[in-house]
Amino acid sequence: MTRIAKKRVIRRGKNLTDDAIEQIVGILDGWTEKLTWEALIEAIVVRLHCRYTRQALHKHVCLREAYAVRRAALGKQKVASGRRGSGALTDALARIARLDAENQRLEEENRRLLEQFVVWAYNAHTRGLTKQFLSQPLPHVDRGQTLTMPRSPRTAKRRHD
Repeated sequence: MTRIAKKRVIRRGKNLTDDAIEQIVGILDGWTEKLTWEALIEAIVVRLHCRYTRQALHKHVCLREAYAVRRAALGKQKVASGRRGSGALTDALARIARLDAENQRLEEENRRLLEQFVVWAYNAHTRGLTKQFLSQPLPHVDRGQTLTMPRSPRTAKRRHD
């Protein structure tokens, strides 16, 4: 008798959570080869065991920006020489490259956030909002348990027929 191995088919990827997005950004930070959406999707399948489409990944601004920053950084990198070092040296160089990529991504993200702040500051100024008004603390949120209303005597009685 021959056994036929069934291939596990994932019909639809789970919705992207903040944790999954953070892991995908980590994959991008450590990327060293030619970067394509298809290669990234395959790396995500290996790491997260879930397949996402390019469109689903592209919808998230932080993923789109991390992809663009990493792709640009890889394009500027010179091809490393074929010389191999010790295992510890290779690991250290890989860690340095990953941290440099993360640093570049965070600098780009910081630049975008500063641009957004300038837009918000301008819009607040044009609407006459003061710094004091904008700096007001958030209102307190009562996280206490909601009390249930007691049943009315009418609905609490059981009918005896």
